[in-house]
Amino acid sequence: MFDNLEEIEKKYDELTSKISDPEVISNQNEWRKMMKERSNIEPIVEKYREYKLVQNNLEEAKEMLNDKELKDLAEEDILKCKEKLPILEEELKKLLIPKDPDDDKNVICEIRAGAGGEEAALFAGTLFRMYSMYCDLKHWKLEVLNENATELGGIKEISFMVKGDGAYSRLKFESGVHRVQRVPETEASGRIHTSTASVAVLPEVEDVDVEINPADIRMEVFRASGAGGQHVNKTSSAVRLIHIPTGMVAECQTERSQMQNREYAMKLLRSRIYEIEKAKRDNAIESERRNQIGNADRSEKIRTYNYPQGRITDHRIGLSVYQMESFLNGNIDGMIDNLIAANTAEKLQASEE
Repeated sequence: MFDNLEEIEKKYDELTSKISDPEVISNQNEWRKMMKERSNIEPIVEKYREYKLVQNNLEEAKEMLNDKELKDLAEEDILKCKEKLPILEEELKKLLIPKDPDDDKNVICEIRAGAGGEEAALFAGTLFRMYSMYCDLKHWKLEVLNENATELGGIKEISFMVKGDGAYSRLKFESGVHRVQRVPETEASGRIHTSTASVAVLPEVEDVDVEINPADIRMEVFRASGAGGQHVNKTSSAVRLIHIPTGMVAECQTERSQMQNREYAMKLLRSRIYEIEKAKRDNAIESERRNQIGNADRSEKIRTYNYPQGRITDHRIGLSVYQMESFLNGNIDGMIDNLIAANTAEKLQASEE
């Protein structure tokens, strides 16, 4: 570990020198790339330098033990240093865990009603409201790309983009099947039903991340459905893109401009294709041992919302909270923090094996 840390510190010093070079500064793309790389490793270097300082203090304190006047002070310093070093080591191990390169990206989310008919659509609407309120709390911007609503106010499916610092790093843990147990608004007899909705969280990707041959895309235009007045009825502004090699389809109908709808549909299509390639890469790297937290198979339920008990249980970490109203009003950071902690511990364990 310490050989690796020395190399990282050396790289940091090199980057610090280069970003002050006028020749590098004149090439803004190269300069920004170096600044980002330096920023990414800076927390590791700062922690490593703190570790080395404490280690140095420990050695100096040991040398002071032979001085009768300073012996008591030296013993106190030695005790403090020995207590602090293991803590700093653990922090360094966590910082050395490879960061998900997508963590800083914006997000495209998709929510689809699953088993349960109209009640599943209403639950999908509840989840969308929860994420909308969470975005408000985080001061992230949310833009709806495509929506297929039901007459009773539910949502069959909805796609939306979330723009904000660290959006993917937190929302990626929401990907999977969410299950609800409650008395449906559509049920007169008062029986508890179980319904599901699936959530997909995709990182927004640029052209450079995924190369798509324009010849492989077939575009269809159609009239938007839902609210929108005369515009909806008279213009074919909605866009459907079909990726011929994979059969993947992406739609957008929320904008008045066909061009803008095509742009959003392309973002969605690109993110879906990127996720497939990323999953293949992850499977190849971790064929023996896959990290289930944060990369959960969407066919598996990840969370249950039990209304009669006022309980939300995340099955990946076995954690239950009993603040249903607050949770559905977007206060989900506590759950996500626990998922991140479990994810970090899992990666740390894997790195030590």
